[in-house]
Amino acid sequence: MRSRAAALAGTFAFFWIAPATVAGFVPWLFTRWHPAPPLLAGEAGRWFGLVLAASGLAIVIESFARFATIGRGTPAPIAPTEHLVVSGLYRHVRNPMYVGVVAAIVGQGLWFGSLAVLEYGLAVWAGFFAFVVLYEEPTLARRHGAEYDAYRAAVPRWIPRLTPWSGS
Repeated sequence: MRSRAAALAGTFAFFWIAPATVAGFVPWLFTRWHPAPPLLAGEAGRWFGLVLAASGLAIVIESFARFATIGRGTPAPIAPTEHLVVSGLYRHVRNPMYVGVVAAIVGQGLWFGSLAVLEYGLAVWAGFFAFVVLYEEPTLARRHGAEYDAYRAAVPRWIPRLTPWSGS
């Protein structure tokens, strides 16, 4: 991507193609967004799900915006960033987009009382795990070399570190 405008447009389009479908449309197919009885801890579990879903959405939006503005690219593998993005939430966890998408799905499962959505969230996470390990990490290592190696050694893949990574 050469311009920030192109990166923003591509990122906006990819948002609606990928995470909005995976974390929005598919859970809707399971639930039609009609609540069933709560699965865990009664209404408290339902409200926790709402907070988790909203937090996941915020994480995805922040991460997408950072890819377009800082990385000058998109989250889509066909139009990757020009620069390795290691700021914002990426200082705490290497894959905040995937964490956010799974959080949004699990949150909806809890909010709508849907075991099927929770199982779907587990399947999505397994797919993300395989994609990250088999494609994304080797690709980033080839593209960014030592910079990515240092980042990968310091920042966890899935569970955020409490203190932000400050770089090498």
